[in-house]
Amino acid sequence: MIRRFGSISVLVRALALGLMVWVGGSVATAQMPGTAAPATTSQADRLAALEKSSADQAAAIAAAQSAGDNSWMLVSSALVLLMSGPGLALFYGGLVRRKNVLGTMMQTFAMMAVITVLWALVTYSLAFGEGNAFIGGLHNVFLRGVGLAPDPKYAATIPLQTFMVFQLMFAIITPALITGAFAERMKFSAMLTFMVLWAIFVYSPMAHMVWGKGGLLNASLGGRFPCLDFAGGTVVHITSGVSALVTALYLGKRLEYPREPMPPHSVVLSFIGACLLWVGWFGFNAGSALSAGNLATSAFIATHFGAAAAAIGWSAAEWIRSGRATALGAISGAVAGLVAITPASGFVTPISALWIGLIAGVFCYFMVVKVKAIFGYDDSLDAFGVHGAGGTIGALLTGVFATSAINPILGAGKATGLLEGNKGQILNQLVAIAIAWTLSIVGTLVILFVVDKVVGLRVSEEDERTGLDLSQHGEEGYDFAN
Repeated sequence: MIRRFGSISVLVRALALGLMVWVGGSVATAQMPGTAAPATTSQADRLAALEKSSADQAAAIAAAQSAGDNSWMLVSSALVLLMSGPGLALFYGGLVRRKNVLGTMMQTFAMMAVITVLWALVTYSLAFGEGNAFIGGLHNVFLRGVGLAPDPKYAATIPLQTFMVFQLMFAIITPALITGAFAERMKFSAMLTFMVLWAIFVYSPMAHMVWGKGGLLNASLGGRFPCLDFAGGTVVHITSGVSALVTALYLGKRLEYPREPMPPHSVVLSFIGACLLWVGWFGFNAGSALSAGNLATSAFIATHFGAAAAAIGWSAAEWIRSGRATALGAISGAVAGLVAITPASGFVTPISALWIGLIAGVFCYFMVVKVKAIFGYDDSLDAFGVHGAGGTIGALLTGVFATSAINPILGAGKATGLLEGNKGQILNQLVAIAIAWTLSIVGTLVILFVVDKVVGLRVSEEDERTGLDLSQHGEEGYDFAN
């Protein structure tokens, strides 16, 4: 018993001692706050280090995304420039007669120089500067305020200068497309004057309405009539194609057309040019995603599928009508498909892209072969039949096939195209088409009238018979004597 109670006594004393130590420690801690500071500081340091590491990781991820997006956009800009030179220059150059090959190529090359300077001076500001619903202001003339920081309203992960130079490539090729309608008969001086005015008064307003801040037709920034135009069906192809038709009608036919056959002097050059256009068009459409993400992939695939289906559609129609499929027909069909899929490329599935391409190939073939013959206009290289007609049918079909599964541009959970349940989108597309046609017709007519009065539009009969190479530039594309 004594041992038992003795053990209990020892245990009680030990517990009492532990309690005193615990209480003493608590009192000491309360009396001396500094004694716990090392533990508290260590915990705060660990939290701060964790927060810094998380912030550094986020910054590194954002920098990597920005670098990737910027790299893709710079490559896309180069691809779109490739579409002009050498792509379009070769395509158009091969379609004209031999005596006009350099003059035709020079028209496209001139746009690469002249439109670039004009874009830096004023037209970028008119297209993408802050303004009203129809035209941008003059805040960004001489590229003032266009620096290396992104503009989130346009593209949040790339420098504004990258966005600017990418859009410049569109501004270059659009007027160059018009040259196909008046090939072999317009003065070089008149062409330059016309294109400068056209870029200011037709292209810039249309680009602003569809893609600019506050634009009437801008679907991503709350325009009054949200038009689905991912990469330029209205801005590039309808404006250039309709303006091409107006110019061809205003100038009149080439000498001896259509009595004298005027076949392409080199389908080989045109074939190479068409292939370069097809490759460059990936930058044109997939680059319009303005990032290197999923939307760029979708637009890339739609572009390829649309071109392939249109080449088949045109060739099939040609085969049925004439009993053979030609190389010229196949490449023309591919370009028609690329035109038609341009507004839809960032909104439709691959299968829808096949349908759009197939429809466009057959439709544009009909416009070039039948409608042109019925009305008898001399659209030399079928700029209207391919770009005007293809851009129009493509813009309309975009409103039919667009789906929010690819691009919920109108808002999450909202239907995008007609087949998805948005019947009103067809009206928006028709409004955009009507505006593009009206602006192109009226603007082009006024500009042609002014240029004709000031410098004269058409070369003399003698110069036309000689050819543009010698009469306008004093050189020849082919010197077989040497």
